[in-house]
Amino acid sequence: MTNIGRIGVVGSGIMGSGIAEICARAGLDVLVGEDSREAAKAGKERIARSLQRAVRAGKLTEAAEAGALRSIRFTTELLDFADRELVIEAIPEREDAKCGLLASLDKIIADPDAILATNTSSIPVMKLAMATGGPHRVIGMHFFNPAPVLSLVELIPCLLTSEESYQRAEEFVAALGKTAIRCQDRAGFVVNALLIPYLLAAIRMAESGFASATDIDTGMMLGCGHPMGPLRLADLIGLDTVQAIAVSMYREYKEPLYAAPPLLQRMVDAGLLGKKTGRGFHDYSEPARKG
Repeated sequence: MTNIGRIGVVGSGIMGSGIAEICARAGLDVLVGEDSREAAKAGKERIARSLQRAVRAGKLTEAAEAGALRSIRFTTELLDFADRELVIEAIPEREDAKCGLLASLDKIIADPDAILATNTSSIPVMKLAMATGGPHRVIGMHFFNPAPVLSLVELIPCLLTSEESYQRAEEFVAALGKTAIRCQDRAGFVVNALLIPYLLAAIRMAESGFASATDIDTGMMLGCGHPMGPLRLADLIGLDTVQAIAVSMYREYKEPLYAAPPLLQRMVDAGLLGKKTGRGFHDYSEPARKG
């Protein structure tokens, strides 16, 4: 159990909506913030579709679906987060935007012990924490996509995060039915520090013409027993996210294996971001039309 009951999630894209959904399914009071009514409507619909899929798959009852939907409210006013006990920012991976949001939340939230969590996958938590007046309550809380399915959460305290804040965050993650691992505040944390070089190596292989995207993915699935090939996984994560993590890791470590290949940068420039845009290293437009 957790002593945190009032949750805020800022951002209702793929990650934000998934985080809000699992909090609502755990019976928590969830407030989701967006910058426009249109974005809030899209987030609400995204959550509803995900819950419906869970019901169809037999993983959720219709009563639980209805309960989860009742637990979620949307707002376009940041001031509405004043009573929250934990707020998770899940906005796009831009340091300036995240710093600005956390600074604003720090001034708005009434409870001095409320936790400010960031779902960043690459930005040093220390940089984000120092944008606030209370870095002791800031922590990295990195969920994985799709959040309702994957059970891992990386918890990343910065140098000034209090042990009490860490323990409360860990209890909260456990209450969601997730498993937490403690990570150092280093670019990439644990999972991406291992995963991103692997994905970038696959992109370089495709870029050089060494093998096709399909053959690279098939090789790793059938030859190594991976459930998904690296290029399809990069498409699922989002090529813009992969690029952002690579840039952050290269900036920190200056290791060539972390450098984003030119092909990845060109695909991001072209808006070919993977599954969420219908095309990346693979084409998802036909399944999207059917679904």
